[in-house]
Amino acid sequence: MLYIVSTPIGNLKDITLRALEVLKSVDLIACEDTRHSKILTSHYQISTPLTSYFEYNKITKGQYLLGLLKEGKDVALVSDAGTPGISDPGYNIIKLAQENNISITAIPGPCALINALALSGCPGEKFIFEGFLSNKGQARLARLRELAGENRTIVFYESPYRLLKLLADIREVFGEREVLCVREATKKFEEIKKDKAGALIEHFTKRHPRGEFVVILPALKSSPLERASI
Repeated sequence: MLYIVSTPIGNLKDITLRALEVLKSVDLIACEDTRHSKILTSHYQISTPLTSYFEYNKITKGQYLLGLLKEGKDVALVSDAGTPGISDPGYNIIKLAQENNISITAIPGPCALINALALSGCPGEKFIFEGFLSNKGQARLARLRELAGENRTIVFYESPYRLLKLLADIREVFGEREVLCVREATKKFEEIKKDKAGALIEHFTKRHPRGEFVVILPALKSSPLERASI
């Protein structure tokens, strides 16, 4: 069985009892960064062996994991944080398992984009998730221009190193739209900042951004519930 296990996005207490049971019982845990996942397994005294599975070894390691699954071994797939398969290479081994008739189940739990969307106060009945846009300026701008007519709430992931560039590009394409930034979600220094794009650029220029960000561009149109109340 391949277990897709959601793990905390910050606070180590945000893990389900079922996830802990699975991580203790499987034969191997495949993770993006063994050093990162070791923090979680050590905290909960989980002695299951870890192996790396990330973007640059997904082909060779995917075949290795598939071989173990075919032998009848149980493997848990985790990402550095949140739900595997969302903006990480986890979908590759999931697809490989499907193609080889390996049993798969998911252990639901934390997901950064859903956490941020719940905090946002933005219409969430329809949204589009873009993940990480290109780190190349022209490609990033081109994709934002393609989204310029989008009426749904738009959710991005971004690193602290490119946040200001993304906000500047959002302002160029969408104007002074309201934007929400969530960083260090569930952690001690969690910050939720909602303001016009220009004001956020000013804020994060003065306070150097740290931690991974979820950036949300709210939908322009009101939700069905809001329209029904008018």
